[in-house]
Amino acid sequence: MMRSPAKDRPTDRDRADRGDLVARDRQRFLAGEPLDPARVRGDILASWRRSREQDVPADRVVHTFQDDIDPEMGLTRSARPVLRALREQMEGQAVSIILSDHTGLVLSRSSGEPELDRYLDMVELAPGFCYGEDSVGTNGIGTALEMGGPVAVLGHEHYVENLERLSCVAVPIKHPVTGRTVGVLNLTCWTRDAGPLLLSLAKNAVAQIRQELTAGAGDGQLKLLQAYLRASRRSSGIVFAVTGDTVILGDSVRTRLSPDDQSAMVTHALESLVNGNRKQIDIDLPSGTRARLQAQSVGEDEKGTVVSVSLAEAWTGRRPNIEHSSDAGLPGIVGTDPVWAHCCREVETAARNDEWLVVRGERGVGKLAVLRAVHLRLHPGSQVTVLDAAVERTASAWARELAVALHGSSTGVVITHTEALDANRLNAAAEALQAAKAKPGSELRWVAATLADGADELHLLPLLDLFPRTVDVPPLRLHLRDLPLLVPHLLRRIDPHGHLTYSADVIATMVRGSWTGNVTELDGVLREIAAHRRSGEIVLEDLPPAARTVSRRRLTHIEALERDAVVAALQQAHGDKTRAAKALGMSRATIYRKIRDYGILAPVRPLSQG
Repeated sequence: MMRSPAKDRPTDRDRADRGDLVARDRQRFLAGEPLDPARVRGDILASWRRSREQDVPADRVVHTFQDDIDPEMGLTRSARPVLRALREQMEGQAVSIILSDHTGLVLSRSSGEPELDRYLDMVELAPGFCYGEDSVGTNGIGTALEMGGPVAVLGHEHYVENLERLSCVAVPIKHPVTGRTVGVLNLTCWTRDAGPLLLSLAKNAVAQIRQELTAGAGDGQLKLLQAYLRASRRSSGIVFAVTGDTVILGDSVRTRLSPDDQSAMVTHALESLVNGNRKQIDIDLPSGTRARLQAQSVGEDEKGTVVSVSLAEAWTGRRPNIEHSSDAGLPGIVGTDPVWAHCCREVETAARNDEWLVVRGERGVGKLAVLRAVHLRLHPGSQVTVLDAAVERTASAWARELAVALHGSSTGVVITHTEALDANRLNAAAEALQAAKAKPGSELRWVAATLADGADELHLLPLLDLFPRTVDVPPLRLHLRDLPLLVPHLLRRIDPHGHLTYSADVIATMVRGSWTGNVTELDGVLREIAAHRRSGEIVLEDLPPAARTVSRRRLTHIEALERDAVVAALQQAHGDKTRAAKALGMSRATIYRKIRDYGILAPVRPLSQG
């Protein structure tokens, strides 16, 4: 194995000591215990957290085999001579050279030792298996893709325990024309053999693969890249390039525009500039920023386009929203996370245009709350009529109720729980809405409907066809950074006199929660707390067991009872797991497993108790 000089290389004892510390920290992390951030590398700790949030099993590798790998795909073909030369350079060394695609799917593997090969087969680090972080947790391939840069994962830093004998370095491979990550080069060895030279070898090999990709790029792609680079050198602003199948986005785009803005900008460019033969368009980005896109065709066939972007500050005096975190600005609701704010803007835009729409999402996400807030924003003082389709009634009674709402004094109608409509009431609703649209000379009401995520939309098609637009409301787990705003907002409703406050630890714990019931569940937790603590500061011990776990799956009734018993025992034992296990009649190993499986955030054991 190629190693660094002995004076710079840690001894076996040093490596073993460090491995023991990392192993203990990993176990503490899995058990929900606090860690010393200085002891775990920041990138590794962040990856552990992502792995836990995605419910990756920590005790085994679990993924599926894909047998449709194309051995002649562009990346594999370009990388083949480079990997062959690297294998020759490392002849006789216990190092496996692994190439994956942009999803983490292993495309090829070449090992220098039969024992290592057998072990990699056992953990399924082999062609046809995906080593993305969402399926295998912290590992070289998946973590390099998540980070977008080189990474080393050593021994016990792996999230899955049967990868602990391995260490690996991985470097993403970015396409020289598009800048997109097309794969990862990963070098894996036994942990005892790991050395800093491996990362240098991987980086050099990736640079050679990029050269091969450049040589294999089509003439049109190279001309587009050259035109893009010329435009970027001339401009200090935002520049990107597109064709029908290629997009080049540089740092000027990624650092100044949110992913939502990037996507909208590229979509407009493809639709209006490339396909529509226009040279300039002005658009409103999802963040609220106004942008002007100016196009320059590239190549003899003019299929490529380089686009220069000027934001609102450059031509209207408005300041662009660079932070991408503006408040939704709707009455009665809070949230500044981009995914939440974007949803609110989409609903408001549809309402402003009197466009009927369906608002879809999981139960408890706030679908009706957003619709009420938008209506109040646009029609202050007026009334919106809400009809609940889940309330049992005959088809004729439902049709009459809907007709009254559509022709009454309210300026808007919202039909909730449309997934609950049976065939008769569904047809009655569709007929009433069609009649309202077709009636001449009448003032048409704005109509919206709510739909549960996963509903049978094929069954509902006669009704949904009348709504040209659907907006998805994100679940709370996708905008958890709004939780510090939601908690005081909901508490003010429950405790308008401000008798209740909360500690920073409470918010920090809540942010790590699963919240499968979304905002409705959060509101219920706060109401449960307020029923027992009517004044003073809410502390961790006030949180119900469900709010002190980070499990991303729904528990059965028996599992929930067991989880609550473990939480109660830990609380009684002040975090002492041995005492808690004894009180429950289980072994210490079992309670650790329960803590991990249920994602229990165990209370910190006081120092005075050892």
